[in-house]
Amino acid sequence: MQQLSPLHNHPSFNLKEELYKYISKWKWFLFGVFLTVAIAYIYLRYSIPQYKAVGTILVKDDRKGSIASEVSAFSDLGLLTNVKSNVDNEIEVIKSRSIIEKTVKDLELNYSYFNLGRVKSEEIYKQIPIKIVFIDPTPEFINANHYFIAESISEDQYALYDEASVKIGTFKYKESFVYKGTKGALLKTEYYKNFKDFYFGIQIRKVSEVVENFKARLTAATISKNTSVIELSIVDPVRAKAEDFINTLVVNYNQDAVDDKKYISENTSKFIEQRLEIISDELKDVEKEVEDFKKKNHVTDIVSEAGLFLESSSDFEKRQIEVETQLKVVSSMLDYIKNENNDVIPANIIPAEEGAASQIDAYNTLIIERNKLLKTAGEKNVRVQNLDRKIEAIRQNVQASLLQLQNNLKIKNTDISRKNAVLSGRISQVPTQEKIFRDIDRKQNVKEALYLYLLQKREETAISLAVTAPNAKVIDNAVASTVPIAPNRRFIYLMAIILGFLIPFVMIYIINLFDTKVKSRSDLEGKLSIPFLGEVPKCEKDNLLIQVSDRTNTAEAIRIIRTNLEFLLSNVNDNRAKTIFLTSTYPKEGKTFISVNLASIIAHSERKVLLIGMDIRNPKLDEYIKVPQKGLTNYLTDKNGTKIEDYIVKVGEVQNLDVLPSGIIPPNPAELLMSDKLGKIFSELQQKYDYIIVDTAPVSLVSDTLIIAKYADAFVYVTRANFLDKRMLELPEKLYQENKLPNMSVVLNDTDVNKGYGYGYGYGYGYGQQIEKKSLLDRILKR
Repeated sequence: MQQLSPLHNHPSFNLKEELYKYISKWKWFLFGVFLTVAIAYIYLRYSIPQYKAVGTILVKDDRKGSIASEVSAFSDLGLLTNVKSNVDNEIEVIKSRSIIEKTVKDLELNYSYFNLGRVKSEEIYKQIPIKIVFIDPTPEFINANHYFIAESISEDQYALYDEASVKIGTFKYKESFVYKGTKGALLKTEYYKNFKDFYFGIQIRKVSEVVENFKARLTAATISKNTSVIELSIVDPVRAKAEDFINTLVVNYNQDAVDDKKYISENTSKFIEQRLEIISDELKDVEKEVEDFKKKNHVTDIVSEAGLFLESSSDFEKRQIEVETQLKVVSSMLDYIKNENNDVIPANIIPAEEGAASQIDAYNTLIIERNKLLKTAGEKNVRVQNLDRKIEAIRQNVQASLLQLQNNLKIKNTDISRKNAVLSGRISQVPTQEKIFRDIDRKQNVKEALYLYLLQKREETAISLAVTAPNAKVIDNAVASTVPIAPNRRFIYLMAIILGFLIPFVMIYIINLFDTKVKSRSDLEGKLSIPFLGEVPKCEKDNLLIQVSDRTNTAEAIRIIRTNLEFLLSNVNDNRAKTIFLTSTYPKEGKTFISVNLASIIAHSERKVLLIGMDIRNPKLDEYIKVPQKGLTNYLTDKNGTKIEDYIVKVGEVQNLDVLPSGIIPPNPAELLMSDKLGKIFSELQQKYDYIIVDTAPVSLVSDTLIIAKYADAFVYVTRANFLDKRMLELPEKLYQENKLPNMSVVLNDTDVNKGYGYGYGYGYGYGQQIEKKSLLDRILKR
């Protein structure tokens, strides 16, 4: 027996029921996976595989920027030493548009040949049976894309079509044709015998467009940070084309580097020759200036001659000092002699080579002799007087000699002074001459050094021009992978399976997200505090009236509701009929269906049951049971005193079940239901029946049900799955909280048992026997 419980006691989120929403639609997932896998298979079947070719080169890190390269011959002068070599620069050079364009032109990659198929076309590279050529194409032709279709007609003829499949004409091989002002021809190749009956597409694209395409696909990067090894790779549908492109690209890169170096060396050589001519002329001018300066100043070596001048000047100064000293000595001796004393005259203070020196010696001898004689004789002595006369005579001679010596010394002193003055003038001119000469000499040295340096660099440049090495060494030639890198079959199938599950999941999620209809009991949880009687599955039989032998899910569900109702009616007096009203929010929620079948099932249990149709505005009992047109409304409006039993009919299909039809639809339903006769009817009938089942009007549209609610022992509020909006659940909750419908409970009608929510109903014997089942998720979660 299903337990009766308030809905608000259930959790707001039930993981198992959320999973049921998706598992119940397992066919969606199966179809989604099948569809996405099929699409993936078709995509892989007709997609063009992409191959990756990879090659590695070692870049010689001696190529600098354009500025540094042009003066690389002068690097020993320290020029542009701040310009650093960078492998990244070489990567950009390799990926430059100019080198890629040369590679495209060398390999004629702007021409593509396709072997056309019904669904898939294959590009043919190298081994093409035909080749199209154009002679002197116009600029308009070159700067536009073209597409031709060539179809073999015979061994000697072919048909040519343009991009719109318009036939240009039928031509012989090597026969020229004119297309858009440009003459062209189709030639056979050595591989023609392999494609005798061909149907080829020929695509000619602008070179600039092809260059941009290859530039975008080319990848160049160093293997690691501390190496100059560069890995070049490109992805292309044709393996051989990818390999040829990278290998030719490296060749063109090296050739470009060699051309640059030759160009730089040639420019450097021209520059050096020009500078040598200029420096040679300037050097001749400076040497002539040196020659003129030495002639003008009568010098050969300024430094040596300046040393001689200084040495001579020093000698003159010494001689002048000696002469002046001798002059002073002679002057002193003259003064001494003039005093006429008989003392000896100093003899060793004047040069011995002078004549006065010998006379002084004779004078001193006589003075000494006289002084000796005076010691033994007087001054009157004849010998003394004779000596005096001799001494006087010699004194006169000495004085005359000293005067002559004095004059000679003065002349000599004057001559020395004059010569010294001339020499001093020459010495004073030496700094000026040396300054001028040093400036001239400096120019000469600079010009000479630069001239010698340029001669050396000319030889070095000539050597570098003769021997120019490539800039990159090929480590590994480009090799394309044998397995295509795209499309990745495993990844695509994996993504197809994931999408096959994801798309239905998202669809179901979005449907559930925007679907505000009540689906199951879980949708009522948290929104209603009304006791829940049970769920009624969708009726599986055409017969809408349940028979005693029915074991369908619907029948078993209503039997459970009947049992649960006993709990709600346990306080009702057993001396009268238990009155059960059924209502809903809107029409078509199945309240009449449940009313009829609930009455039928209760009647099967040997209880006397009366079914009253009190939805007098929109009666529906006649859709389930054959009833007359007259009924309750006729009795309420009757003034002739007829009895209520006159309007009650028996249901032939079900024993113990009577029906009081609604009757004709009145113009004043609410007023009729407010009649006192209605209360008398319930009082009378409750004494004759065990159960009274009343089908009432929807509560959201009219007030009929609220008017007669006082006669009910219990109210069953029917909500229909996939019909009632969840937002309308506020109405029954409000009625329950305000106790406007006594002893109220709720039933969920028209649920889908195939969606896997809960158990199946019934396990009995006989007709419609069903074994209780658990879903796969129930078994996994051990419900």
